[in-house]
Amino acid sequence: MREKSRLTVVGIGADGWPGLSEQAQALVLGADVVLGAPRQLAYLPPDVPCEPWPSPLLPGLDALIAEHEGQRICVLASGDPFLSGVGTTLVAHGYEVEALPAVSSVTLARARLGWSAEETEVVTLVGRSPARVARVLAPGRRVLVLGADAAGLRSLLTVRGYGESELFALENLGGPDERISDGWDGDPGPLTVFALTCEGPALPLIGIPDDVYSHDGQLTKRDLRVSALARLAPSPGELLWDVGAGAGSVGIEWSRLHELNRAIAIEQDPERAERIGRNALDLGVPELQVVTGPAPESLSALPAPDAIFIGGGLTAPGLLDTCLATGARLVAHGVTLEAEQILGDVYAERGGELLRIAVERAAPLGGYTGWTPARTVTQWSSR
Repeated sequence: MREKSRLTVVGIGADGWPGLSEQAQALVLGADVVLGAPRQLAYLPPDVPCEPWPSPLLPGLDALIAEHEGQRICVLASGDPFLSGVGTTLVAHGYEVEALPAVSSVTLARARLGWSAEETEVVTLVGRSPARVARVLAPGRRVLVLGADAAGLRSLLTVRGYGESELFALENLGGPDERISDGWDGDPGPLTVFALTCEGPALPLIGIPDDVYSHDGQLTKRDLRVSALARLAPSPGELLWDVGAGAGSVGIEWSRLHELNRAIAIEQDPERAERIGRNALDLGVPELQVVTGPAPESLSALPAPDAIFIGGGLTAPGLLDTCLATGARLVAHGVTLEAEQILGDVYAERGGELLRIAVERAAPLGGYTGWTPARTVTQWSSR
């Protein structure tokens, strides 16, 4: 925490000034200046000293607060300041914050619908890609979507086979003009929470069928992908390097396991790199970062990983040593004799686990059924 102004953050709902508690009103009235969005400031009595946030917010945030150094600063936030709110932004910028939240739009939406917190997924699109919704789509799942564009959300659901889902638009929750309507129709306003009861095709978080991915053959196939992910052992909030990413399947499924998981796909072929980005959007993890360039040269500027998967390029000089030097958990695949020799040598030197994985699938053979083998892969993993 940097030494910065102490800020009081007050949550305010669509019911405006009358909806604030006596304590919240006293904090606002006792401030030398109140900062907030114009919509929020319009709720206040006319004699309250106010100043709107700069637009865009982040470039001018520090300068605006510095102008009022030494004064009592109150910040208005929508509902819960730490639910896709300005409270989170201020703490991330090093400010000390004392928060007094109001009831959040999520709480109000669940109350109107009779949905429990335990059974409801919340996806925020505030400042983020609408593709994030795709990660949580599953039959019967209840989802609240914040900050969505109505037309974009409807299009995403339809394209992904969820056009028969039940969708409600809950506008201005807690305000005098609160309204709940069919989310498939109309043009709801900006203060809208969308409530989705999913009806569509099931797609696993990991072990996604190979034909779901767009690829040119450079794809870590499903059985090998699941084996690699089991040994990469992802935990929430961790970062993966997916080196020689091909179609990006390992990094994508790592990211799908938890919304806080992060992945960087490193791929030197520009066409494949562009394809990774499309696959990430389609499968609901648009934050996956794609780095186009050769490894190990492209790795030097990247943040330190918690785990690394090497799916291609293992024979590139210095690649394995560079990855080992990070101290991260590591899984590497090889299909050539040269790659297999590298993995055999590192196993002899460092231990770990060395496997040869051969997958055979039943397929028609004349009038009968026979086994069709896939290329055998050598896998080395180390924790």
